[in-house]
Amino acid sequence: MSVLIKGGRVVTATDDYVGDVFVDGGRISLLGEALDVTADTTIDASGKLVLPGLVDPHTHLDMPFGGTTTIDDVRSGHEAAAFGGTTCHVDFCIQGKGQTFADALADWHGKREGKALIDMGYHIAITDLSDPERLEELASLPEQGVTSYKLFMAYKGALMVDDETLFKSMEVAAASGALVMVHAENGDAIDVLVKQALAAGNTAPHFHALTRPPETEGEATNRAVQLARVAGCPLYVVHVSCKESVEPIALAREKGWDVWGETCTQYFFIDQTFLERPDFEGAKYVYTPPPRAKDNQDVLWNAVRTDVLSAISTDHCSFLWDGQKTLGRDDFSLIPNGGPGLENRLHMIHHLGVGQGRITLNRMVELLSTNPAKLFGLYPRKGTIAPGSDADLVIFDPSKRKTITVADQHSKADYNLYEGTEVTGDVETVLVRGTVVIDDAELKVEPGYGQFVARAKFGEELRPAALGV
Repeated sequence: MSVLIKGGRVVTATDDYVGDVFVDGGRISLLGEALDVTADTTIDASGKLVLPGLVDPHTHLDMPFGGTTTIDDVRSGHEAAAFGGTTCHVDFCIQGKGQTFADALADWHGKREGKALIDMGYHIAITDLSDPERLEELASLPEQGVTSYKLFMAYKGALMVDDETLFKSMEVAAASGALVMVHAENGDAIDVLVKQALAAGNTAPHFHALTRPPETEGEATNRAVQLARVAGCPLYVVHVSCKESVEPIALAREKGWDVWGETCTQYFFIDQTFLERPDFEGAKYVYTPPPRAKDNQDVLWNAVRTDVLSAISTDHCSFLWDGQKTLGRDDFSLIPNGGPGLENRLHMIHHLGVGQGRITLNRMVELLSTNPAKLFGLYPRKGTIAPGSDADLVIFDPSKRKTITVADQHSKADYNLYEGTEVTGDVETVLVRGTVVIDDAELKVEPGYGQFVARAKFGEELRPAALGV
């Protein structure tokens, strides 16, 4: 099927022009003004933005955590993503204790098969390197298209690794061409603070934030930066939430070190006071790192504007408020950590970032699509509009009004972090590899259409032959 998208305002990380996009064979074939070509389908994009499909580098679908499992599986998560303009994402494959990476990946591929609507890859989350064979296996993963290693410096007794495991993984990454990702919080200190709070009878949701102060994030971020420097590996700090974490990343980037950071949509709009909402509603905003004091929001906007932080993800990790979050009604430490957000990243960042003059349209595309694609071995196959790239495209109406509400969302979560927020700008049509996936508020493909993407090593480009099925 060939598709001609006519007269839209084509916006990439570097370009902004009115023109046509011709799609053939699942890829972008021609770009130009008033293209004289015949297509099977023609879409009039006059007055609309034509954007590269968004890439979300940080999601958790069908993930066991805290005695339960995220409510969104690949099927529902992909529907939410697609309706929000996300055409590719990288999810986390969590290694179980004592498990080989091959077995872990087989488990996660099983979660994907027959359910995927959009394209996706996997990060490997390392929890156990006690078997010497795991280091050798870890080194082989980039050749299999799994080119990023995630390590948790928090969640003691569950996902947290010690510094020895962290450093060994960094050394392997330096040699294998992988990017190391860290969840940067001092898990040991937090564990002490949580136990002290519970012993004092402090069980309400807002103690989640009080026992994870920003200094614990800043300390772990700096520790990871310094260890990566010694190991000689590139480092990506996930979900940066506060000034204390931004500062060591800014210093590293000023020095020219291979350090990058992301933040998440929710940290721009939700502050620590949300955790204090009555009747246990504060539990909706229990995610990690927690919402911070409101003055951190200006810090984060400045950081994404100046490229101290290079990407905005969702960290979509959705649980039901009623039935899952309520596991911690009498103990905040038992509230499953995470929140929904896959569907509304573009809505929120376009409206309150571009619409209020905090960032440009080009920078928005860079943060939501191009930089994640480059950092995670998807570019130029994904993340841009250029001849030869996958025809992952979003036609976005920048003037359409929308009220974000749980009633209209496609996640299975029973709440929305941005409930009642009125935004200007909404997704109209979404294509993945040249096929219309979303149009006129309807899903147009069947589960199983989405593909697994074998990603390129860090710093290398993903060309057509590198796509796996």
